[in-house]
Amino acid sequence: MSTAFISHPDCHRHDMGAGHPECPQRLAAIEDWLIAHGVDVALDRHDAPRAELQAIERAHSARYVAELKAELEALEERARQGEAHPMKALDPDTCANAHTWAAALRAAGAAVRATDLVLDGAAENAFCAVRPPGHHATRDQAMGFCFFNNVAIAARHALDTRGLERVAVIDFDVHHGNGTEDILAGDDRALMVSIFQDPLYPYSGSEPKGANMLNVPVPPYTRGAEVREMIEALWMPALERFKPQMIFVSAGFDAHRDDELAQLGLVEADYEWITLRIMDVARRHAGGRIVSCLEGGYDLGALARSVGVHLRTLAGI
Repeated sequence: MSTAFISHPDCHRHDMGAGHPECPQRLAAIEDWLIAHGVDVALDRHDAPRAELQAIERAHSARYVAELKAELEALEERARQGEAHPMKALDPDTCANAHTWAAALRAAGAAVRATDLVLDGAAENAFCAVRPPGHHATRDQAMGFCFFNNVAIAARHALDTRGLERVAVIDFDVHHGNGTEDILAGDDRALMVSIFQDPLYPYSGSEPKGANMLNVPVPPYTRGAEVREMIEALWMPALERFKPQMIFVSAGFDAHRDDELAQLGLVEADYEWITLRIMDVARRHAGGRIVSCLEGGYDLGALARSVGVHLRTLAGI
């Protein structure tokens, strides 16, 4: 089983400031774990290209892309002019530095590249170890640590340029993927299923925006056994009915019991089980085709271990 692993050094250079939970050390922790446990040698590594703006505009408005480009390229220019560490806050949680534009293009480009690798048969599945994450970025707004919606861009690429008729997006981040819902709601070519803590940022999801959205809000302190029951009872029948030709995963690991940004109680074994269930659906309907993109996960140890079991499961090792 071939699993592509797609990342780029630019994704390490995006930095939202000292003490911010969405930090460059997240990717370093994942890399260290993969090397320490011998998983890295089993992966087919690829550098993420920069996404073309045309690909990004399948999910985001041209006006938003142009405005964000201008703001972030201005930070690059300030750095070239000698200013030390120029920063810009786009909202109270989401900041950019002089490397953010490059990182955001690489993160979106990784998702598009992963889609092509899997659809072309060069890999059965793929994982994008990228940052910034994407699932809070709406069609017209950066928010929640996110600038471009990597998974939505990839899903639209599969539908609009690669000829697929049905794709599923599965989001198990602890926060509701409001941006992905904003972009894909009402598109009957896409089914989005998600599970998330409620109430919790971004305080959305309890009322789905479209018939193609299956949102499963769960209360704080819900543990893995209950989450598994809800996934089995709600996600699986919907996915079986939809028969996706490809599955995209917003892989957030901040529902882990050690993660202090939320209050759910998942552990590594739960992420392994969720991955196996996703793979079961993919084998039956999608030729095994899965593209998974890193979203949240802010306790470095829990993140590294959880991504590790996710990748081991995808790679069959």
